[in-house]
Amino acid sequence: MAHQTKDRAHVDFLNLQPAEWQALLLTLKVATAALFVALPLAVVTAYLLARYRFPGHGIVNALVHMPLVLPPVVTGYVLLMMFGRKGPVGAFLSETLGISFAFNWTGAALAAGVMAFPLMVRPIRLSFEAVDPKLEEAAKSLGAYRAVAFVTITLPLALPGILGGAILGFAKAMGEFGATITFVSNIPGETRTLALAIYTATQSPSGDVAAFRMTLVAAFVAFAALIASELLARRLRKRLGAGHA
Repeated sequence: MAHQTKDRAHVDFLNLQPAEWQALLLTLKVATAALFVALPLAVVTAYLLARYRFPGHGIVNALVHMPLVLPPVVTGYVLLMMFGRKGPVGAFLSETLGISFAFNWTGAALAAGVMAFPLMVRPIRLSFEAVDPKLEEAAKSLGAYRAVAFVTITLPLALPGILGGAILGFAKAMGEFGATITFVSNIPGETRTLALAIYTATQSPSGDVAAFRMTLVAAFVAFAALIASELLARRLRKRLGAGHA
């Protein structure tokens, strides 16, 4: 009897509660949305920083990396001032397009995307810098437009770096906390991601088990994402190597 009770307690410990499932699914939704919006911008930004030297290049580079050095709460506050219901951008979007970020899961995705953006730009930029510009010049000399040379030559060669940046961004978006809670608060079912759910559980005297369970889930998802990225990166390298051979 005692053995059965112990097994049942062990199973209960492993089972996520409905609110925890809700937080996990919302986290995946937020991180995926942040990745799909931020990754194309990161690719364009990284390419411009890698290939061109223009007035204000250093300023743009500094602005891109600002979320890495600023306290996340500061980034969240800036987002609240800009995209909140009374902010200049937020009020305009709300009145003209009916889009609202404040206290909404879309705001959580925006905060996650902003915080993940510099982590995506850095490896993608290094990947573009590793591609010989002469390959693009050769393609253009043969009549290919710049955009065609970029899509057919530079982008495929930079794919491992882009993949690495995407995984870093996704992982960062999943674990984002400070900017999210400052910008969109901690609303169950709407903005309470896994990180916020763990924080909420730690504030309760009886929440240690739930916090530990969700921590294990977060670690497992992040580990699975990293392993998947490594496998995909190896496959890409093999294909690129075969293509050059």
